[in-house]
Amino acid sequence: MFRQTFSSLLLASCFAFLAWFNFVPTAIAMGGEQPPLDEPAPEFSLPTHTGDGEISLSDYQGKWVVLYFYPQDFSSGCTLEARRFQQDLPKYTERNAQILGVSADNVNSHAEFCDSEGLTFPLLADADGSVSKAYGSWLGVRALRHTYLIDPEGVLRETFLGVKPAIHSAEVLAHLDKLRSETS
Repeated sequence: MFRQTFSSLLLASCFAFLAWFNFVPTAIAMGGEQPPLDEPAPEFSLPTHTGDGEISLSDYQGKWVVLYFYPQDFSSGCTLEARRFQQDLPKYTERNAQILGVSADNVNSHAEFCDSEGLTFPLLADADGSVSKAYGSWLGVRALRHTYLIDPEGVLRETFLGVKPAIHSAEVLAHLDKLRSETS
């Protein structure tokens, strides 16, 4: 009984000590360290099935970017999430926002996925996971379901880690509206 009480007090004292000095650990989610908010988002260039065959974050300077990572083309959750983004695409366009999806699937898989689901926004092939790793969204061999909202100046403004595919697009739109009203 004494050991349990002592251990609890010791642990509580450690937390109090850390709080006293305003120690806040770096945010780490499953997948790695998250890039910091209100800092420039990690730059990238990745192959895609659209346009010139490669897209960079800098291509969208002056626009909001919804950068969403997902595990795999054609899986049930990823398909639902992509359909919701496509369904809401006119709302994003009205808000000067571009949706970009990223997974480890290759360009051909992305093209087939877009054709199958009627997706008109670009999907990017992060085959080696380098961009997913830069955004703390890589677990072994595939991307995790994370989304990042980047402002028109290329600054990371919002991170979504606990994504629920069925409601995620609506959640992102709500945060986008909030951020746009704060910067107006």
